[in-house]
Amino acid sequence: MTLESLRSEIDSLDDQLLTLLNQRMELVRKVGELKRSTNAVIYRPEREKQIIDRLHNQNNGLMNRAAIEAIFLEIFAVSRNLELPERVAFLGPEGSFTHQAAESRFGAMSNYVALPTIRSVFESVETGRVRFGVIPIENNQEGIVEEAIDLLLEKDLSIAAEVKIPVHFTFATQSENLADITHIYSKDIAFRQCSRFLSDSFDGLQAEMVPVESTSKAAKLAAQHPHTAAICSHIAAKLFDVPILFDNIEDSDLNRTRFLILAKDFKNQPSGNDKTSIIAKLANTESPGVLAKFLQEFDAQNINLTKIESRPLRDGATFRYWFLIECEGHVNEPHLQEILKKHGAEVKVLGSYVQVE
Repeated sequence: MTLESLRSEIDSLDDQLLTLLNQRMELVRKVGELKRSTNAVIYRPEREKQIIDRLHNQNNGLMNRAAIEAIFLEIFAVSRNLELPERVAFLGPEGSFTHQAAESRFGAMSNYVALPTIRSVFESVETGRVRFGVIPIENNQEGIVEEAIDLLLEKDLSIAAEVKIPVHFTFATQSENLADITHIYSKDIAFRQCSRFLSDSFDGLQAEMVPVESTSKAAKLAAQHPHTAAICSHIAAKLFDVPILFDNIEDSDLNRTRFLILAKDFKNQPSGNDKTSIIAKLANTESPGVLAKFLQEFDAQNINLTKIESRPLRDGATFRYWFLIECEGHVNEPHLQEILKKHGAEVKVLGSYVQVE
C-alpha cells in the first residue's frame, strides 16, 4: 500500500460518510416536521444517550466511547438545527468555559447568546428569549456557585441536562520565545490554578502577571498585543486566533466543573441512568430530627443521595433553611414518587436528567 492509495481509500470513505449523513439529515427533517406538528421538544438528552450507548456496545473498532460521543454529539447538534434552530444562552463572555460546555452539547452551529450574569441567563430562559440556558453550578476544587443554587429556588425553571467538563488551561501567545513575553493576562483564579507551570517556566524571567475579568478577555488582549500571553481556555484561544504554545498547564488534572442546562417546562423520559434534583422546604426545620427523618426516607426506599446543599430562606429574622437535594433515579420511579407525594408542597422537583459520570 502506498500513501497515495491509502489517501484515495480515505477519500472514498469520506464520500460515503457524506452521503450517509445527508440521508440521516433527510430523516431528521421529517422527524422535525412531526415534532413541530405536535409541539414536541427537539432536545432529548436521554435519546442521545441511548444512541451513544448502542453504538459503543456494538463498536469493535479503534474508536473509544469518548471519540464516538464527540463525533455524534456534533451530528446531533447539526440535526437539531435542521429540526428547529434553538437559541442557547450561556454565562459569558464568549470563549468562557461555560461557552465550551454549551458547545459540547449544542454544537458549533447553534445560535448562542453570551450574557453577563447568571441571573440574566435564568431570566432569558424564563421569558422565552432563548430556549435553553447554560450555567456553572459547581467546581470540584472551588465548591458550589451560590448564585446559581439560589436562583434555582427563586425561578421556576427545569434542569434539562448536566454537563461536566475538565478545566484545562492553555498558554496562548504570538511569541515563540518565553523570554520575549512581557505580560501574561488571565483571571486571578487561573493564575492560582496554574502556579506550578508559571513558577517552572518563568523562573528568572520578568513577565508581569496581569489579572483581568475573564480568561476570554485575556485571550483577546494577547491577540491585540505582541510579546504578551494569555492563560485561557482552548475555545478562547481559538476564538481570538492566538496560537497555543502549551496545553493543559493546570496544576491538577482533576479539576472539573459541572454545568446545568436550563429550560422551561422540560421533562426527560427515563434513560436507565438518571439523576433527580429537588428543592425541599421542610416545615419546622427548627424541630429536632426533621431533616434527618426526611433523609432517612430515601434510605428506606434504597435511593442513593448524591448531593445535599443547605441555603438560607431569607424570609425573616429566624435562621431557617431550604435544601437542594440530588439523588439517583427518575422522578417517575415509584419509590421516589412515594416520597414526593408524602411531602407535597414541601418539595419542588427541578428535573430528572441523564447522569453524567
